Amino acid sequence: MNAPRGSRITGVTTSSSGRGPEILFDAVGGWAGGGVEGCSFDNLRVGQTFGKVAPQGFWHQIRHRGPQIGRLDAQICLEKQLIPWQLALCPDSWTHPKELPSSDRCFHSPPIYHRACLLSTFTSASAAPFSLEDYLVAACGLAPAQARKTAQKAFHGASKCSRKAFEEISNCRLNSASNPDAVLALLSGVGLSRADVAADPLLLRSSPKNIGPRLLALRDRLGLSAPQMVRFLLVGSRAVRSCDVVPRLEFFISFYGSFERLLVFIKNHNSIILSDLERVIKPNIALLRQCGISVRDIAKLARVLTFNPERLKEVVLRAEELGVPRSSRMFYQAVFVVSNITKEKVAARFEFLKSTLGCHESEIATAVSKLPTILGISEQSLHRKIQFLVNEVGLEPQYILQRPALFTYSLEKRLVPQHCVMKVLQAKGFLISNTSFNTFAQYGEETFKLRYIDSHKDSVPGLADAYATACGGVVPSAV
Repeated sequence: MNAPRGSRITGVTTSSSGRGPEILFDAVGGWAGGGVEGCSFDNLRVGQTFGKVAPQGFWHQIRHRGPQIGRLDAQICLEKQLIPWQLALCPDSWTHPKELPSSDRCFHSPPIYHRACLLSTFTSASAAPFSLEDYLVAACGLAPAQARKTAQKAFHGASKCSRKAFEEISNCRLNSASNPDAVLALLSGVGLSRADVAADPLLLRSSPKNIGPRLLALRDRLGLSAPQMVRFLLVGSRAVRSCDVVPRLEFFISFYGSFERLLVFIKNHNSIILSDLERVIKPNIALLRQCGISVRDIAKLARVLTFNPERLKEVVLRAEELGVPRSSRMFYQAVFVVSNITKEKVAARFEFLKSTLGCHESEIATAVSKLPTILGISEQSLHRKIQFLVNEVGLEPQYILQRPALFTYSLEKRLVPQHCVMKVLQAKGFLISNTSFNTFAQYGEETFKLRYIDSHKDSVPGLADAYATACGGVVPSAV
């Protein structure tokens, strides 16, 4: 059977059992014609024409991939499931062929069908093994090297999830192109590109029976627009393929105040929408509220919210052991810090500060109670800042500990450049000699430049250049 260049797809095929069209196929590549080898179109349903001009590379793909394509593992029926899902998602974008005159049943395709054709079960003497790597190249447009890396990631990710997941990806839904084609078409229908789908290759083993209704629920229950759905899928695809994510999204949108704010946290901690609401998230929120932490601050502890509730109780006790009272505005920071470092590292950081600054442990504890996050700074970074503040700026250790925020500022981008400007202004007589360095360091870059550089650009030529040079890592000898 030969298909001339630019041929129309004149129909959809049916299975021998008469179940109707069942297979979704994604055709990509360049224009190609030629014979269809090893494929049987004997059961083509003539007359149910979709009139869609054959996509680029359609016949080429059939010729090379036809033997690999079989009936969908999940028995997805186009007319009963895929078409209704797409009708619901894009109700105005296409016309069902049955509603058109039989002489001209043009298929006004929605996005889901822009790269999709309808095929039936092919018959072949032998079926070639399915290759996810080849599929990612042919159907998703990835470069071979990238496809190889992505395929390895898929199998590695599945094996990490569970033995069951690994068996599924190895032996069930990724043993032919049928399931990936169906998933790819469904996600394309809401605007997700093939490359975006390939970024989470485990999506390709998901059941279309699950993906389809979940996509509809994102729109119908949550009221998400198509662009919002795409933005969510880019960061939350794991949740869509693994659970009924809508109830969790409903809760978190209410908790964070808006869908946009929730997206920010999901980007950094997407595990939050995978955790059990009733057994994990809600009990943890209740515990943190009992500790006096505001909802606004709890929202910043996205990773902590996913902890086992018993583990979170231990974290809260450790935060109290730092000497930060629950009534303190800093308590949520203490919870954050101890959730990220071990008891041993906390003890080591205390000992390091004691020996480096030559202070008593009570003085260190006071500094920590003011700003617990200093415990999360590496010893190397602390040492370099202490050396600069003591040796270059001339500050006393007790002065530094009373102002622990000094530890949190960038040495190269803030402390050194601002100290350079301070010395220049003092030398020119624009600042008194005993001006507190902390007064300088507390300002961010924009405020600092406006207050101390722009206001002196005429009286101190070259000050702005000296500041820029210092920010680049070179302290000028003179201005």
